[in-house]
Amino acid sequence: MQISDILAPSRVSCGVKAGSKKRLLELLGELAVKDEPSLDNGEVFQSLLNRERLGSTSIGKGVAIPHGRLKNADHAVGAMVRLEQGIDFDGVDREPVDLVFALLVPEQSTEEHLQILGVLAELFMDDTLRDRLRSAQTDGDLYALIVGGQPPTS
Repeated sequence: MQISDILAPSRVSCGVKAGSKKRLLELLGELAVKDEPSLDNGEVFQSLLNRERLGSTSIGKGVAIPHGRLKNADHAVGAMVRLEQGIDFDGVDREPVDLVFALLVPEQSTEEHLQILGVLAELFMDDTLRDRLRSAQTDGDLYALIVGGQPPTS
């Protein structure tokens, strides 16, 4: 799986303003449904919010990977934002989150869900990539970095 398989340039946004976790999840919902007519913004938001209520999806170092399952999805979809200013995400390390990748998968895709989360977590643990993502000035730059930051699969 490549990041470009689940993330389109239209679902990446650089310099987003969100004053709270809830508002960020709303914005991610709006972004995730772009170019995805089968997805409903309200269902996406509710799925992300429900998962977040179980516990923070912050993975540390200013990164969060909110994720959820959708009844009407037939494939995995991603959306990514770089926040203009970090927000509290109730993470274990207490660091404000400014890099956020939302993942939505079909309701029955348990194995795929876990595999993609693993790929994303590994990707975001790269200090150099995180620094480059934080320095991105445009949506296009952010997209190019995140899809190019993943090592090729064999």
